[in-house]
Amino acid sequence: MDVADRVAKTFGMTDEAWQRHANPWSVWTRFAAIPLILLAIWSRAWIGWWSLVPTGAVVIWLFINPRAFPPVREPRSWAARGIYGERAWLQGRDLVPPDHRKVLRLLVTLGLVGFGLILWGLIALEVWPTVFGTTVVVVAQLWRIDRFGWLWERHRAQRS
Repeated sequence: MDVADRVAKTFGMTDEAWQRHANPWSVWTRFAAIPLILLAIWSRAWIGWWSLVPTGAVVIWLFINPRAFPPVREPRSWAARGIYGERAWLQGRDLVPPDHRKVLRLLVTLGLVGFGLILWGLIALEVWPTVFGTTVVVVAQLWRIDRFGWLWERHRAQRS
């Protein structure tokens, strides 16, 4: 069992879990949770420690989310192809051509920079780094999903 399989098993990512995770409703409601978690954390400025209640609710939702939607057996939507591609990438990184590896590394770096800006904004209660960081994270993640969708199409063509 390789590292990717161990990580997937640790997080309970069975075949069924991946298929549920690929459901477009699951993907888009995870994106919808981003402003909710930010608002929940920001609410500490207004409601103090009670902000842990909405923050906890969003965290619980993110845990339940991949289990809440029916599985996608055949990825037809953009989001489902992207999640299937992510899984294929985790199972065999050799599927990714070198130029796409560079793009994926760039997107991870952008995501980390965006996350750093979000942290700064949330700690300092500054709007611009929070909003800008969130924008960077979301754009990087959407671009990543798009690249993984391309990877899925390539993987599927190789299997045929």
